[in-house]
Amino acid sequence: MENLNTTTPQAEKDSFKINPVVRELLKRRGFESSDEIKSFFSWDLKNTEDLTSLLDLDKATKRILEALDKNQKIGIYGDYDVDGTTSCALLFHFFKSINVEVELFQPSRFVEGYGVHPVSIDQALEKGVKLLITVDCGISNLETAEYTHDKDIDLIITDHHKDAKEYIPKAYAVINPNRRDEKVAEDLKHLAGVGVAFALALNIKKALEEKGKTVPSLYPLLQLVAIGTICDLANLSHTNRVLTRHGLKQLPKTNIPGLQNFLKPEDTVKDFLESEKCSFLIGPNINSRGRLDHPEVSLQLLVEPDPLKAQKHYFTITNSNFERKVIQKEVSEQAVEDIKKTWTEPNPLINIVYREDWHEGVIGIVASKLVETFKIPAIVFTGTSDPKIIKASARTAGELDLFKALDHCKDLFLKFGGHKAAAGLSMKKENLPLLKEKINQYLKTIPEILRTKTESFDLEVSLNDMNFELAEALHYMEPFGNGNSIPIFRIKDAYLTSYSILKDSHVRWNFSSKTKQNNFYKSLNGISFFYVNKWGTLDPEQLYSIQDQNPLIVDAILNINHFNGKKYLQLMVQQIQPQFQIN
Repeated sequence: MENLNTTTPQAEKDSFKINPVVRELLKRRGFESSDEIKSFFSWDLKNTEDLTSLLDLDKATKRILEALDKNQKIGIYGDYDVDGTTSCALLFHFFKSINVEVELFQPSRFVEGYGVHPVSIDQALEKGVKLLITVDCGISNLETAEYTHDKDIDLIITDHHKDAKEYIPKAYAVINPNRRDEKVAEDLKHLAGVGVAFALALNIKKALEEKGKTVPSLYPLLQLVAIGTICDLANLSHTNRVLTRHGLKQLPKTNIPGLQNFLKPEDTVKDFLESEKCSFLIGPNINSRGRLDHPEVSLQLLVEPDPLKAQKHYFTITNSNFERKVIQKEVSEQAVEDIKKTWTEPNPLINIVYREDWHEGVIGIVASKLVETFKIPAIVFTGTSDPKIIKASARTAGELDLFKALDHCKDLFLKFGGHKAAAGLSMKKENLPLLKEKINQYLKTIPEILRTKTESFDLEVSLNDMNFELAEALHYMEPFGNGNSIPIFRIKDAYLTSYSILKDSHVRWNFSSKTKQNNFYKSLNGISFFYVNKWGTLDPEQLYSIQDQNPLIVDAILNINHFNGKKYLQLMVQQIQPQFQIN
């Protein structure tokens, strides 16, 4: 990889002086030897897999250089989610850095739908585009690729989704680490769409420099790689982990005006931004616009150079996110209500729910919420403009390969795509009973432990172990996400001294240790969001009243809460339950 700025925090230099709790966490995650620990904490971009080894990358690069030489207009076409939006923005900024203007295109979830379509090609042609590059989509659009053959336009597909159609699209070039004939290292198969876009930019830079041209560093683009990778739940394998780590390092001092709006003053002085800021703040806001309307404002947020205009885009998408939360809450409550009505013994293997009027833009999030609540896979259907057709978003639980499970039912679908953890599909409404029957038959062949979400924890510790030293040490395990989940600690020596209900749904817990440390009982606050009336939980008052006879078990994440310029330790309580089951 190019000679990038690889200045690292002290953590890598002191990787063998790590906190003993962190060392035990790493051991349980398969990082035990000195070399494995060094690899985990590595910031070395030169020691990642070769991003420029992907099939068709050189062919695509050659065509792009031809377009540059002939002054042909280039278009970038991306999906409407965070991964697609950051991918579009990444290539926009790359081409801008070499003084090339590109046309940006994104489909509407509600008009064109996912992917690149023949109408998308027509729109590009109307803009005078001679070369269209897709990002985070295209691998399943066989018809569109063939539609370009008698048009005055070339199509380059960059994607990372499963190559599951009858054949690879017959586009000018297809760059996808998961295409059926790709032989790259397994590590690269985990790239998000934005990682593939970065690989393309890297290869173009290399080719231009071989021609004697000067190209600015691509290092600033890694902040977009970090956001897209984390929010698309791409596995944080070694290459993704290092790329994302450097992206998070740049975000506190981001040069993108739109992203600056997400930063609080205390964020700007950090050595790197926590991944949860991407997954719970930046990502949902960028996603929200595409869930309710056309996603173009979110993309403009990431490419607008004027801070005032960028701020206007920021306010637009945060308003959209608020609206999305309201709609999502209503749909989630209705879905849970429907499931409870049909919940029977033995427990179902999968939740499949459908209402004609559910908002299409939130069914994916609702499916995720149902998995969180009921611990089994979920498929959420809604209606379409055609009363005979329904569409759905699906989410997995545990280790179940959801794509493989649904692939067994693909004869029922009109459209189908996705990956191991999530998928989307459309089908005739009349096929719904058949789908329920067929997928349940398949799931019966899968061991329960592989198809259910279990309440797991990483390590049992004492409340007295929860201190700033450990919190700071955990910070350097970033980035957290798929494949490197934020550690959950099990605490059995916490006594609930009091609690309070916030906004009718959240609970603030006040804990005290049962044993003294340095002659004091340790006190620590915790918070559980949306705890009240949550499926499968005990009422806080009940927990408080039974703990003398039935001690509590607290599963929590330790973090540092910044407020009014001060830092506070806080437990993010994932689960709190009595040690012995109540009949």
